[in-house]
Amino acid sequence: MTELQPLPDTDLARAARTYLSEISVEPLINHSLRSYLFAAHVARAQGLQPGVDFDDELVFLSCALHDIGLTAEGNGEQRFEVDGADLAVRFLRDRGLSADRAEVVWDAIALHTSPGIADRKAPEVALSFYGISMDIFGFGAEQLPREVHELVHAGRPRLDLARELTEIVVAQSVGKPGKTPPFSFPAAVVDQHVPDAGMPTFEQLVRSGPWGS
Repeated sequence: MTELQPLPDTDLARAARTYLSEISVEPLINHSLRSYLFAAHVARAQGLQPGVDFDDELVFLSCALHDIGLTAEGNGEQRFEVDGADLAVRFLRDRGLSADRAEVVWDAIALHTSPGIADRKAPEVALSFYGISMDIFGFGAEQLPREVHELVHAGRPRLDLARELTEIVVAQSVGKPGKTPPFSFPAAVVDQHVPDAGMPTFEQLVRSGPWGS
């Protein structure tokens, strides 16, 4: 029987789980914890050892807190990935996480919608990205046995995650231009789901500048 990677049981990991459960909604909580489980199994599939090749606690903290920018507490004026990264670092630094380890968490959260960048960063950033993107899109799911997929989803059901994420991103973006910088993931979601969102094309942006072309 394939066993799921247990969730880390450190003081910081427990604090992060409690915080997540207090400020987020169940579909996002489940998504965040599934992302860690997938990341841990990707590491195992790639022959990476926690404590040797990567810091497992940082992967957990990054995955667990990666979407807290989509909560009311994390809803600032920046794109949700950056708001979430800033909030996560404040939360973790207040509880004793060192500056260098916090920087890794910030990168993992801020870059989790940035394929081709996140996977070129530190192992913890890359593994977090792999776990998150596997849970959202199924990218790389073929690396893991079907039994792992079934166990992860049995323990943490999806609960119509796509609809939940879309509704939150769109709701947060109303009246806050800084939430949807052009060509970002949030901007793409809003452009696809809000009639007359008016997201500019690349050419329109260039031509509207002071140089005109």
